[in-house]
Amino acid sequence: MATVTVESAAPHVTLVTLSRPDRLNAMSIDLCLELKAALGEIARDNGCWVVILTGAGRAFCSGLDLKDYGIVPDIAGLTAPRIAPRAMRVYSQLVPLLRNTPQPILAAVNGPAYGGGMCLSLGADLRIAGESAVFNSTGIVNGLTSTELGASWLLPRLVGAAHSSDILLTGRRIDAQEALRMGLVSRVLPDADLLAECVRVAEGMCRFSPYGLQMTKQVVWANLENASLAAAIELEDRNQLMLGFTDNLPEAIRSFDQERDPVYTDLPRRGLFPDGDGPK
Repeated sequence: MATVTVESAAPHVTLVTLSRPDRLNAMSIDLCLELKAALGEIARDNGCWVVILTGAGRAFCSGLDLKDYGIVPDIAGLTAPRIAPRAMRVYSQLVPLLRNTPQPILAAVNGPAYGGGMCLSLGADLRIAGESAVFNSTGIVNGLTSTELGASWLLPRLVGAAHSSDILLTGRRIDAQEALRMGLVSRVLPDADLLAECVRVAEGMCRFSPYGLQMTKQVVWANLENASLAAAIELEDRNQLMLGFTDNLPEAIRSFDQERDPVYTDLPRRGLFPDGDGPK
């Protein structure tokens, strides 16, 4: 039985659902591998412009399944010291995969997002919470470390070092309203409205250029690792110029003058050169 489902939620919007509701969508080996495969397929789907990630039932994801975590594939002949890092990477490489998926990913956080589940939400580009959402770094609670799946890098950048250390070191639960106040999520909605509103947000994003969405995501992530304002602006300049060579901006001007919604095609811009469509 599939532990991750993928379906169309609206034109150009793909809904990915972690589907182990009986285990609060806990992260088994199978679930992680299925999520990895699903994201790989979505990355190759040129008709998908925005992704929504959520959990089935009353939880987003409760973190590592401590009772039924499954078996790492392709480990025949390996010793335990060689199996361990392979197993770890089944989990730890999910966040880089979320980052490298071309389409923006919106996490619709319903209920608990614990441990690795919280980390999955950190790897999304937007986080919108239902009123039942609650975040917890469970590694420290379970006698391990809270620094997993990129949390020690992502969380301080999202909420600052003070809030991040408070979450990672104390093991306390952060409800939706506190998550909103500290900037961990951007909106809090009634649970009954969460998915429909996230679809509406995604549909709104699809009014824009898919090229512009993808390039914006790439630069935002790249500049999180960039310590230089000058280098960040250089990258932004090139990004903006690449979009400037499409017909999108002229279409924005035309649609404004004609009092209609723009239709962005990402096609090459024509008429840039006075003697034709390109340099001779």
